[in-house]
Amino acid sequence: MTIRPHVGEPIEYGNAASFWVEYPSGLVDLTRETHLITKKEGDAAATNGSHPEPPLHGTTQLEIPVDDQRVVRIAKSRSAIVIVDMQNFFLHPDLRDHPTGLACVIPLNNVVTVLRTQGVKILWVNWGLTEHELTTIPPSLERSFMKSGRGGFGSRLPEPFGRMLMRGEYNADLYGLLHQLYLEGKKEGTDVWIHKNRMSGIWGYQTALDLYLQEHGITTLFFAGVNADQCVLGTLVDAYYRGYDCIVLQDCIATTSPAGGLENVLHNTTNSYGFVTDTTRVEEAIKKQSL
Repeated sequence: MTIRPHVGEPIEYGNAASFWVEYPSGLVDLTRETHLITKKEGDAAATNGSHPEPPLHGTTQLEIPVDDQRVVRIAKSRSAIVIVDMQNFFLHPDLRDHPTGLACVIPLNNVVTVLRTQGVKILWVNWGLTEHELTTIPPSLERSFMKSGRGGFGSRLPEPFGRMLMRGEYNADLYGLLHQLYLEGKKEGTDVWIHKNRMSGIWGYQTALDLYLQEHGITTLFFAGVNADQCVLGTLVDAYYRGYDCIVLQDCIATTSPAGGLENVLHNTTNSYGFVTDTTRVEEAIKKQSL
């Protein structure tokens, strides 16, 4: 993969209310807290071309190495991890063979535990349809979840899984230890369960995820879940269009698609949608700042 060259001088992207600042060192400041000083302001620092990086505030900010030889600085209180569809329907061995999805469970468990200590919101974004929503599903989406004209949303799965992707059914529960992980976070007030009714969790304004992010002032999103090139990508791209900062956790996304599906997501995230890192770098960054 071609590495994006470092900038020759600090650059501010965006607008007065929502902006990033990238520095020659490779730091990309996503906190929206410190604008570059401009010559129009008549500051001596701007006149002589000096734009020092603002100091890291370890109690409220976090710096994480990402691909492309960059480091992103985030505001902890305005960050969340969006975990998409880590449900029995997509992961349980009695329903499908998804070894790469199952491989995401342990690193996801570990990083969620660490992110909670930093005040990062934990958002479990899952299919969970109501009877009314069954009547609003568009034909293309309904067809994609049927096999040979059979099954589909709301259909009966083998016991004990219940009706396909309906709220409260066992197949719509989080898989394995992730269910207990969520319950622990719910009790602590760190984790939130958000239902979705499309491939994307933020496909339209006034979706539950969209409302939550706006109400809590969230600007930076980590992404995890399955399938990487379907529901995760749909949510990621819609978030990108809305102006959220998007960071993919590479070891926490997977897909059942043929070779190239996952690679396409990672390539386009680094080159367009945002940034790619992994749980090891996140955990090490938090540990380093805690020393």
